[in-house]
Amino acid sequence: MTRNTALSIRDLSISYDTPEGRLRAIREVSFDVARGGITGLVGESGCGKSTLMSAILGLLDGAAIVESGEIWLGETDLLTLSRGEMRRLLGDRIGAVFQDPMRSLNPVLTIGRQMTDIQFRHRLSRRTKRERAIEMLHKVRIPDPAARLDRYPHELSGGMRQRVAIAMALMAEPDLLVADEPTTALDATLEMRTIELLRELQQEIGCAIVFITHHLGVVSELCDDTVIMYAGEVVEAGPTRALFEAPRHPYTDLLFACDPARIRERSRHLPTIPGTVPGLIDVPPGCVFAERCPERFAPCGRLHPRPLRVRGSEAVRCHLHDPEVTS
Repeated sequence: MTRNTALSIRDLSISYDTPEGRLRAIREVSFDVARGGITGLVGESGCGKSTLMSAILGLLDGAAIVESGEIWLGETDLLTLSRGEMRRLLGDRIGAVFQDPMRSLNPVLTIGRQMTDIQFRHRLSRRTKRERAIEMLHKVRIPDPAARLDRYPHELSGGMRQRVAIAMALMAEPDLLVADEPTTALDATLEMRTIELLRELQQEIGCAIVFITHHLGVVSELCDDTVIMYAGEVVEAGPTRALFEAPRHPYTDLLFACDPARIRERSRHLPTIPGTVPGLIDVPPGCVFAERCPERFAPCGRLHPRPLRVRGSEAVRCHLHDPEVTS
């Protein structure tokens, strides 16, 4: 792990024991998040994004089995920490913003109570903590922040609640912020304002961000790097601009083609990727995208592709770019 890397995930595989058998949720996942950088994590539902987020935050379900791998935050492997040690990191070196702020904010406590209580590690007077809370609400552009502290979450709009959640996550100036689809519940205008706000605060604080989303437009606007996941694997990763200009994996190409913003002609039907995601209990022996891939050829059904460095991408799992397979 280099000095310029805030988070490094190496060969991470996690499964779940189910009545039907062992479900292999994520397999051999590896990528880095640069210090002060924003990495987007993109993929269809069920691709493993939530499991990966839970692993980073130490919130894995009791049925989860970490089969292999490491998650490094600086010099600390998060997977080796006890529950108590991980709890001390959360809210200090690691912050989190979730999709629905009504579920992450306590509905029976005022915003001020929650923003002062979250500073329990700081040996400050309650008055000073309140002043810090007001300052942070001002930074996230909430009007009349002093008055808002005495409000309950249900008295604020959805956009304001999400900004409160962002403010609380960044109060400790963490090394890493994990944002799980924080703009999904917002309308288009609030979404763009939240993106701009996150970028400004991230640059001010200098933290790294893992931004989990389905929204390709948000990724292109906000993220420095992008990781594309499919059926529990990273199929492509690299700088966002290069990925969007010239995707190397067929899945990435088809996923981008489904973005409504790329539709040039009026149509009654949105573009889709034919087929379905394979089951993760009986994972196919070859490429996990083979059954849906328009460019598949014989080796795709029997050989599991290895990650390759290809121009424009840091890693691509595709036989089309492997000279040992295509030669």
